[in-house]
Amino acid sequence: TKFPRKMSKFQLAGSYVALVTPFTDADEVDYAKIEELVKWHADEGTAGIVPCGTTGENPCLTEEEVGKIFECCVKAAAKRIHVVAGAGSNSTKKAVALAQKAKDCGADCILTVIPYYNKPTQEGIMEHFKAVAAVGIPMMLYNIPGRCGGSGMTSATIAELYNTLPMVCSIKEATGSVDFSTEIKSVCDIQIFSGDDSLVVPLMSIGAKGVVSVTANLAPKKMAGLCADMAAGKLAEAQKTHYELYALGKAMFCETNPVPCKAAGAMMGKWKNNLRLPMTPLLKANEPKLQSALKAAGLM
Repeated sequence: TKFPRKMSKFQLAGSYVALVTPFTDADEVDYAKIEELVKWHADEGTAGIVPCGTTGENPCLTEEEVGKIFECCVKAAAKRIHVVAGAGSNSTKKAVALAQKAKDCGADCILTVIPYYNKPTQEGIMEHFKAVAAVGIPMMLYNIPGRCGGSGMTSATIAELYNTLPMVCSIKEATGSVDFSTEIKSVCDIQIFSGDDSLVVPLMSIGAKGVVSVTANLAPKKMAGLCADMAAGKLAEAQKTHYELYALGKAMFCETNPVPCKAAGAMMGKWKNNLRLPMTPLLKANEPKLQSALKAAGLM
């Protein structure tokens, strides 16, 4: 059942930041800092905020905190930029409740991940997303086999979800494979977003719309510019930015995300280097690597 193309899907494009969750020294969520960061992103050209994802340390946030973060982002974004609320869970009931919370808060869209750890079949993945879609808020699916075991969603599953559920508009593709994005584009028109900062240029060259970026926490204007240049077919300019940001993008994963991102932002004076266990601060040995990556990107 192919959806008629005129069926309007929610449109997204550009650089979406996988926002870090800043914590105070007392281990409270720093809502004032979130507000400041959202406004900064709007000024810098970021297309949207993606709070409470893995980069936002969502496994360690309470449900109450998640709701307040959604509200804080929506208020601070003030309709200038999108809010794509991180509303995923490996419990379908919880994922539905989070999607409802995001909708009630006024978020534009949700990022909803394939169930991790319990590893459902393709059938289970489809039923999971059908239940979430019934909430009635646009959905960016999140395909990240590396955090889920198994091989993630097949392109056939993605096409089926896109073609049968009006709310499914986009996908964050974190398989790290240009071929897999090509496979998806070959079977449906879903809007693809790179889940890897270093693959924005190659994925946009085959029709992806942008990125959900960790690096954009530190270099929002550059990442937004990179996406804009690719969308406008300015390959030489995009390549230049790609090389400027490459070391930084890789440094973001020298330890588990968001540990390096939190450390780098603290080096830049953007926020305090506070994390919640089981995340621990960046090892001293990795600091020089991070500093040199920040310098290469012109951020220090």
